[in-house]
Amino acid sequence: MGKMLYLMGKSSTGKDTVYRKLMEWKRVELKRIVPYTTRPIRVGEEEGKEYHFTDNAGYEALVKQGKVIESRAYHTYHGLWRYFTVDDGEIDLKVNNYLIIGTLESYVKTAQYFGKDKVVPILLELDDGVRLQRALNRERRQENPRYEEMCRRYLADAEDFSEQNMKEAGISKRFLNDDLEKCISEIKEYVLAEL
Repeated sequence: MGKMLYLMGKSSTGKDTVYRKLMEWKRVELKRIVPYTTRPIRVGEEEGKEYHFTDNAGYEALVKQGKVIESRAYHTYHGLWRYFTVDDGEIDLKVNNYLIIGTLESYVKTAQYFGKDKVVPILLELDDGVRLQRALNRERRQENPRYEEMCRRYLADAEDFSEQNMKEAGISKRFLNDDLEKCISEIKEYVLAEL
C-alpha cells in the first residue's frame, strides 16, 4: 500500500527545494501529484510541472465532475486565486507513494478524502525573518513583482499555521529547515518509519 507525503509550511520555508531533494531520493520511489491553480503563471514555472494552470471556468467544470479533492480560495490584491487538488486519475495509493506540496488546510481535507493513515504530514519551519527575506528576493525576480500579495501571504501564514490549527490537524512532528542537508536527512528517517 502506498502513502502520500504531504509537504507543507509557511511561505518561503523551502518547500520547493525540499520537494526536489525528496524527488531525487533513490531509496523510496515517489510519484508527483501536480496541483491546480487559477493564479497567473510565474517566471520560471511550467504548465504541468509546478501546477496545472487553469481559470475559474476550468475549476467550476472540475467541481461539477466531482473531481476536486480539496480547494482553497484566496482573495488577493490581484483577484481571486484558487489552489486545488484534483482526482484526475493520476493517484493510485494501492500501488505508489506520492509527494505533494500543500497547506495545512489542504492537508486536513486530503487526509479526510484518502484516510489519515494514508497521508503523512511533513511540516517545514524556518525563522520568520529569513522567510520574509527569501520571499522578497523571489518577488524581485518576477517580471511584475506583486509585493502586496507577498505581504498578504506572509501575514496569512501566521493564522493558517497557528499552534491551534496545527494541534487540531494532529501535526506533532516538525522539521526546521535552517540546514538543508540536516533537514532532508531527518525527513528521510521519518518517512522510512512511516512507510
